[in-house]
Amino acid sequence: MQGDRFFKTTRGRIVAELRRRGTASAADLARAFGLSPNAVRQQLVVLERDGLVIEHAVRRGPTKPTLEFSLTRDADALFPQRYDRLLGSVLREVRARFGESAIGEIFEGISKRAVSRAKRAVTAQGAEERVAQLTELLRRDGVVAEYSLIDGGFALHEHNCPYSEVAKEHPQMCHVVHHMIDETIGGELRQTESLATGGKECRFEITGAAAKSA
Repeated sequence: MQGDRFFKTTRGRIVAELRRRGTASAADLARAFGLSPNAVRQQLVVLERDGLVIEHAVRRGPTKPTLEFSLTRDADALFPQRYDRLLGSVLREVRARFGESAIGEIFEGISKRAVSRAKRAVTAQGAEERVAQLTELLRRDGVVAEYSLIDGGFALHEHNCPYSEVAKEHPQMCHVVHHMIDETIGGELRQTESLATGGKECRFEITGAAAKSA
């Protein structure tokens, strides 16, 4: 089930939506996809059988508890892992042999290549259109990403990160996406939450981004 084809199915869309939300009921998911609750429940039964989701009761008010669903650890395998453990080991070896400056040079090179690729993908004139293009680029890289409107700009949300474990030891990893945002969207950037430090998402707030001149 791994791969792009899975995430184009209803079951795959449910998995991606649960990764984004954290938890949701069948009715919540039905509204999100324009399906009937029964149709969603049928998919959830299969996902639960496969060990990818688990149900739990949540009290939302004075009424009886609502059954909600969330992903299990096994579901993480459906998302690109990017060999983060191996990368962490390689970076530690580089630091031990060549020092901290070598780590900086490596991430500088990674940032330059990432920015170059992002600039080829993010070409719209309007600020929101550029945010949408960058969000789509992140999705193609296996990140469950979306953006929302905030006062004065946009918030870019990453609900998973293939490199979150590496970023705990090497925070320079987070600077790569910072540079991508700076060079393609512009404006003022502030990261308000990080998966690497225990947050529920990586959240980047972008304010003051202007349209590009033609």
